Amino acid sequence: VQLQAFGGGLVQAGGSLRLSCVASGRTFSRYAMGWFRQAPGKEREFVTAISWSGDSIYYAGSVKGRFTISRDYTKNTMWLQMNSLKPEDTAEYYCAASQTTVVGTTTGAYRYWGQGTLVTVSS
Repeated sequence: VQLQAFGGGLVQAGGSLRLSCVASGRTFSRYAMGWFRQAPGKEREFVTAISWSGDSIYYAGSVKGRFTISRDYTKNTMWLQMNSLKPEDTAEYYCAASQTTVVGTTTGAYRYWGQGTLVTVSS
């Protein structure tokens, strides 16, 4: 079972990035998936999560209105479109997959984790 996140990079404040997460080794088509991030010296925090169908989506207050999560469960792929990026969005971003259909907002709700992709937003 493997989750691979990519698409991070260096961007100026106000810019955009699109992260992708591809799952392999098993199907997550019926399970919730999400994005978390961890800034240096801080705990990993919830960013956004989505149900298998896309009908249920949750965002952290700090990214709501700027970030958009989406997925194609037939392709085991999830995306995070990040617009209007701010320096405080700088972090390692991790994709995660659960073993249930419940859309969780805590790290404990997710069983499988990707390796992370670094997003750096310069001011």
